[in-house]
Amino acid sequence: MSIEPSLEDIDLRVRGQKIVSVRRRAKRVLMELESEDTFVIEPRMTGLMLLDEPPSEAHLRVEWRLKGASGTKRLWFWDRRGLGTIRLLDPEQRKEVLGPTRLGPDALEISEEEWQAICARTTSVIKVALLDQKKVSGIGNLYASEILHQSRISPETRACDLKRPQIQRMAEATTEILNTAIRYEGSTLSDGTYRNALNKSGGYQNAHRVYDREGQACLTCERGTIVRIVQGQRSTFFCRVCQRKPRRK
Repeated sequence: MSIEPSLEDIDLRVRGQKIVSVRRRAKRVLMELESEDTFVIEPRMTGLMLLDEPPSEAHLRVEWRLKGASGTKRLWFWDRRGLGTIRLLDPEQRKEVLGPTRLGPDALEISEEEWQAICARTTSVIKVALLDQKKVSGIGNLYASEILHQSRISPETRACDLKRPQIQRMAEATTEILNTAIRYEGSTLSDGTYRNALNKSGGYQNAHRVYDREGQACLTCERGTIVRIVQGQRSTFFCRVCQRKPRRK
């Protein structure tokens, strides 16, 4: 678990400060203070931002005590594997850490023309490109598989080889799938790792078409079987019938 600066320095800078906004930037939670300092919280694999009691005290990393009109409340960051990061940044640090040299445009804010340019600039296969946060930010491994399946694109296709109709489908699928996942408050898999802010399971796992369904029949075409391959050290799930890889000339 990485916390910057030290908890002692953080306490000096934030005690008594008012939280003026809470929002998302890619896979990070931004908690902005009236001092213009910003908490940038990156949960990564197992981190949870909780308004309800954490699953256990064993992996409780940080606790904020918030005093308001309704009394003192608490916000917790809980992380079983300790891979998450919490940083308190001033405005200049925030520009550097969240700026375009570190993070690409947000996946929910990209135009079709921007998608075209992103794909044209890389020879990486499209699944790996979708996970490169410098190219496009905010897409996780699970959702990349789902997006490509709905788009009928093979994850083994090079991004630069995609045709305009494929990119159009991918842009539409990205918006639809990510917004639906947000509405269902994320995906909680069989390991139970992901929980929402109230320590409840998400609901989008019930809508998965390919992720974690290796060896099962494809729900889309009903002819193929979901296969799993490894790309960029991450699991990719897809149907070779629905998502046929085009032959390169």
